[in-house]
Amino acid sequence: MSETFEIARKNMVINQLRPNKINEENILNIFQNTPKENYLDISLAKNCYLDKDLDITDKRGYLKNLHLAQIIKYSEIFPTDKVLHIGGLTGYFSSVIGSLCKELYVVEENKELFKLLEINIKNIDTSNIHLFNHNLLDGLVDKAPFNLIIIDGPIFKIGDNLMKQLFINGGRLIYIKKIYDNLGKAYKIVRNEDLYSSEYLFDVMSSYQIQEQKKGFKF
Repeated sequence: MSETFEIARKNMVINQLRPNKINEENILNIFQNTPKENYLDISLAKNCYLDKDLDITDKRGYLKNLHLAQIIKYSEIFPTDKVLHIGGLTGYFSSVIGSLCKELYVVEENKELFKLLEINIKNIDTSNIHLFNHNLLDGLVDKAPFNLIIIDGPIFKIGDNLMKQLFINGGRLIYIKKIYDNLGKAYKIVRNEDLYSSEYLFDVMSSYQIQEQKKGFKF
């Protein structure tokens, strides 16, 4: 079975990542060598390298492998970075991020998922990933500031409380803005003092969301 998954990972890199401008060898190597199946039960693992979203809960899951790789590409993670990952799920994407940065702080609010997250991160025997079980959109004020915040679950609106957790000079935030139903757009926000610049990155076709839509949201 492990050989089958290894072949599937290799094919995922060849057929999904390389043709879509993921050319950085370090990113390709991480996705080829990180066993996504180890973070999932067998019913999900068998489909984890297909070119589609992977449902974990009703409204949350792992985006397509390509979108996860695009997030890593545009995040431009440095080995010295202190990173916050909002929405750890079962730990797969957190482990990918953690392999690139100095310190990673992961927030997961779902108690059942958090148990799996703890087990899976413990199994990879790393000391630079720190886990927290509380509301996703609160971030981690007491651990701020962060060089980078990653939110890979589509969200309607970024709160000021999260943007203020970025380093004031060059802190970055990557997130998926939920537009409607199955459409989202990935953006990168960069903080300089009290100014925040926003850059569109790529489209995301996904029904996921980590925030309920409220009256008054404008798109």
